[in-house]
Amino acid sequence: MSELSAIDGIVCLAYLGVVVGLALGSMRGQRDNEDYFVGGRRMNWLAVGVSLFATSFSSLSFLGLPQRGAYQDFSFYLVILGIPLVITPILWFFFVPLYTRLRVSSGYQYLRLRFGRAVQRAGSILYCGYALGWMGAMLYAIALTLQGVMNLTPAQYVCTLIGLGAFATAYTAVGGLRAVVWTDVLQAATLGGAVLVVLLLAVGRIDGGWSGLWQIGREHGRFSMFHLDANPLASRNFTEANSLYAAGAFVFFMYLPGYAVAQNMIQRYVCTGGVSRARGVVLLSAGVNALLGFVFMLVGVALFAFYSQPGGPGMPAVASQDQILPHFVSTQAPGVGLVGIMLAGMFAAAMSTIDSGINGVASVIVYDWLEGRQLPLRASRVLTAVLGALVIAAALIAPLLGDNVIEIINTIAGTLLGGLMAVFLLGMFVPRANTPGVLIGLAFGAACLLAVIALTGIPKWWYGAFTVFPTLLVGAAASYLFPPPAPEAIESTLWARPHRRREPD
Repeated sequence: MSELSAIDGIVCLAYLGVVVGLALGSMRGQRDNEDYFVGGRRMNWLAVGVSLFATSFSSLSFLGLPQRGAYQDFSFYLVILGIPLVITPILWFFFVPLYTRLRVSSGYQYLRLRFGRAVQRAGSILYCGYALGWMGAMLYAIALTLQGVMNLTPAQYVCTLIGLGAFATAYTAVGGLRAVVWTDVLQAATLGGAVLVVLLLAVGRIDGGWSGLWQIGREHGRFSMFHLDANPLASRNFTEANSLYAAGAFVFFMYLPGYAVAQNMIQRYVCTGGVSRARGVVLLSAGVNALLGFVFMLVGVALFAFYSQPGGPGMPAVASQDQILPHFVSTQAPGVGLVGIMLAGMFAAAMSTIDSGINGVASVIVYDWLEGRQLPLRASRVLTAVLGALVIAAALIAPLLGDNVIEIINTIAGTLLGGLMAVFLLGMFVPRANTPGVLIGLAFGAACLLAVIALTGIPKWWYGAFTVFPTLLVGAAASYLFPPPAPEAIESTLWARPHRRREPD
């Protein structure tokens, strides 16, 4: 797949053209930062719910879920099921009502109301560090994949990386959150369409069709989900990536902080204007995640069944297991536009992650550092463009941080978002928590994680546990060494208020 056919090129260009049109259309009616960063709090909740899914579904998921289905089994689907079964109820009852009640534009405005400006800025720094590293790693991952499947030269690889980052930055800077949401809707539709076409193509090439898929998948254990030793405390349960405990660690210490306290997600909850619509956003996103996550995993099993069926070609020799999906499409459906659809899906997964992250970081800087309601709209657009350039730079230096992109992202999420979520939990559920106690807790959590990394070989999906719990426990205990917070600081910022009024619809 060194060159695209004409029809594949047309498909990719048509997709990018529609994205540009949506971004330009989103400019209409923008007057201030309230419109630019939270859509004037008038966004359609159905579109926002689909956007929330697209934001969380990265280019790594586009390639990584089929890879797991093809080479491992369905155990990672437990993590995806954790979104509707665990994360959604937590967001529904605790976080979404708090954000919509306080009408925050940046989630870290909550930290200012609860603890003051020092904790607010500490929280925004943690998020910005996470988001810039995460976006850079995502952009690096997609460019690296394209280099492998399209045989790009080093110069072409760099140009592709810069081009993707610049394109996502441009439409985000032009259209703001509205552009991000509506292009995410297009990108979600592209993802879903691409994977369904690949699934039908693969099943059509398996002897026996769907029944052949189920039979081969069952015979080779590809539908297995639960892995747990007879001894529930066996160390293997904590260190094996496919174990039930590992799934729990992913859900509670990586995915939950990403949904609960990351600004690009908080923007989705508040931009609809009311708690009932924000809950609808969370519910819709969870349903789409569960459905498309299943389909992507099933595609991987279908690819395994195709290659491993009696008389089949056998599993291909690819440079990376993540390239199994692009390899199948490029060798089994060349010249019919499906390669273009797959590339559009990969672009969609990458750009839906990058655009929301850039807009989220820009909103944090504007609201938490620049008192952004007085900042001209043009300045917000310029800031967004500058952040996009930083993401491209982060992607170019990502290879210096390690070869395994997923491990880089796991480290960033567990280290930064884990401590941030602990701060929110202290503010919401510990009335005695105060600014000095929280800052001491954060410092202790960071020191604890550094010690664990230096002295043990614990898997990276557990990193969040060693920031969340130490920060929570030490932050709560240390708060008793200092005067209690002022009554007005906790009157509206605790989750369980003494006199709760009806939330806005």
